[in-house]
Amino acid sequence: VSDMKIVIATDSFKGSLSGLTINSIWEKVAAKSGCKHRIVPLLVADGGDGTLDAVISQKFGQIVYVPVNNPLFEKIDARYGVFDDCALISMCECSGLTLIPGELRNPLKTTSFGTGELIKHAVLSGKKKIYVALGGSATNDAGIGALTALGFKFIKRDGSSACGVGGELADIVKIDQSDAIDLSGVEIIVLSDVTNPLTGKNGATNVFARQKGASDQEIELLERGMLNFKNVFIDTYGVDADKIAGAGAAGGMGAGLAVMLNAKIVSGVEKILDIVNFDEAILGADYIITGEGKIDAQSVDGKVISGILKHAKAAYKPVIAVVGTVGEGYERLFEMGLTAVFSIIDAPNSFEDIIKKSPMLYERTAQSVLRLLDNEKMLKGTRR
Repeated sequence: VSDMKIVIATDSFKGSLSGLTINSIWEKVAAKSGCKHRIVPLLVADGGDGTLDAVISQKFGQIVYVPVNNPLFEKIDARYGVFDDCALISMCECSGLTLIPGELRNPLKTTSFGTGELIKHAVLSGKKKIYVALGGSATNDAGIGALTALGFKFIKRDGSSACGVGGELADIVKIDQSDAIDLSGVEIIVLSDVTNPLTGKNGATNVFARQKGASDQEIELLERGMLNFKNVFIDTYGVDADKIAGAGAAGGMGAGLAVMLNAKIVSGVEKILDIVNFDEAILGADYIITGEGKIDAQSVDGKVISGILKHAKAAYKPVIAVVGTVGEGYERLFEMGLTAVFSIIDAPNSFEDIIKKSPMLYERTAQSVLRLLDNEKMLKGTRR
């Protein structure tokens, strides 16, 4: 029986397994099995964690380190990537939720200023195409932090300029562009895994602010701010941000960049699969293995798994998902072409324990999946 070509294209498991770790587990398990399967490891992401590493490693780009502000205006060294005449900035590297401890998370007080500093650095370095990946943010500031770093001023009712945090949105009455950096000739492409509008029940605040640390009362204040700022956009640019798909991404950062910098918002996973030549990589593949930390109803829209399924279906390739946990609503993925789902969790356990054991749990699951695929291949061979 001839050996198989298995393409590994899985998202990282947030907080436990990186895409690189998962790829190396598959290579190790295949080597141990005694078969000479061709494991083709790809790094994929949807715009959140892992996006920078996925793209830069496969485009043979370089990482640039820049001192910037974190979401609480504390100095950190953040990374962005460069390849060809492009820069890739991942918001989670400098304005991400994981950069601040749980008790300090409050989107009234957090800023996307650091992301703007990275954009400015890339522009001044001469990059003509800048990808901004919006996953994993700690902010709900509609991008005013990032735009302040680029020289825009947001004037409050008392005439002072905003420093760029979510709590100031309700107070902004005017935008001053006179000192903004020159972005003519620079194309900005926003990579997002969501299509939410800026305001309303499906907007940035009501859907995402709670997981960033906001209470019910704070959510009300933030939404009031977003509604005010939406009107400032309409008055200044004649654009209703709620009509832009993805405007609510990263606490409204999608809106700020689209309206004020003429950025184009695209599907993060689609653009990344394009950058890493996914369609070429799966030619001749017997199976594609994908996955993420939790598979549920959210996996259907704009996440890595849904993107992989779309391309795999067009190429008639079976897809198996190896995941951390299984949540509600994932069954719709079977209609999209998913073959099977395997969870790595084998017994009731604390979350901390599962995180600690995740490499071992993943390896054990990968061994089972490979044995199943071996058996299937062998049966096919004998049927012939």
